[in-house]
Amino acid sequence: MIPILTTVFGELYEADCLKMMGALESETVDLAFADPPFNLGKDYTSKINDSKAEHEYVSWCEAWLSEMVRLLKPGGSLFLWNLPKWNLPLGAYLGQSLTFRNWISVDIKYSLPISGRLYPSHYSLLYFVKGEKPNIFHPDRIPTPCCRHCGGELRDYGGYKDKMNPKGVNLSDVWTDIPPVRHKRHKRRSANALSLKLMDRILSIASDPGSLVLDPFGGSGTTFATAELLGRHWVGSELDCADIVSRFDRLDEDRDYLRQLHGNKNVLFTHADLMRKKASGRPVSDKYRTLATDSYLPHTLDEPSLFSGV
Repeated sequence: MIPILTTVFGELYEADCLKMMGALESETVDLAFADPPFNLGKDYTSKINDSKAEHEYVSWCEAWLSEMVRLLKPGGSLFLWNLPKWNLPLGAYLGQSLTFRNWISVDIKYSLPISGRLYPSHYSLLYFVKGEKPNIFHPDRIPTPCCRHCGGELRDYGGYKDKMNPKGVNLSDVWTDIPPVRHKRHKRRSANALSLKLMDRILSIASDPGSLVLDPFGGSGTTFATAELLGRHWVGSELDCADIVSRFDRLDEDRDYLRQLHGNKNVLFTHADLMRKKASGRPVSDKYRTLATDSYLPHTLDEPSLFSGV
């Protein structure tokens, strides 16, 4: 197969995902991620059938999931992004060959309520590993949630402030800080697009510089752009790659946004929250444990990083 796009770290194929994955060698992938069509009857430029019968959709998903499992190294990680409705049967299928780690709920509101049901407000992100434990696991820490008006902490840690890690709060399996991609500055196609923040978090959890990342449903190219900027090797496919190719022609926009994201993670307070605290006369409590006098401060956004020179 001949890639439609070749970069410093990756290869993109304009092809059916089963054909693309079928050409790859078994047990070579460190991290596999999939964001397939959700079978909601949407129109895609690739003209795929997004209104399959339920059993046909599940059967199709099982086919490409089997290929992803084959390609994973022992200890490799697989993340599956979908609606809870579909991740129930697909998670059960993956559990036959992989070890379940987490069902992660990502708080993203849909546009409209559904009559006769609870208002759907999250997507499901399943996390599996090939074998008993992952080869790579180093989740980011997140800043302490604060009031967006005054900067005051939304949770009172009371007598435990001295036990807080200066690098932030442990990541849980409920993510409420992933914004939907709606602003034209970050939206790369008319259809739904993945958040750069989401993919940065997943790659940070389960890959290292030099790892190989697989995404068989490239979409707008968020996985590939994130991997490229973080120094991960990547391979993937999409039936219509025009949006992805266009994105790589202006990767500086993603680089700037990623630099901002990295400046506000693995810290106890974001720069914005510290400024709000200062403006409202709410200094950071001296009870917080610090490794140095300013260790809870955000990293400067201009410091050298993995993605600064790519």
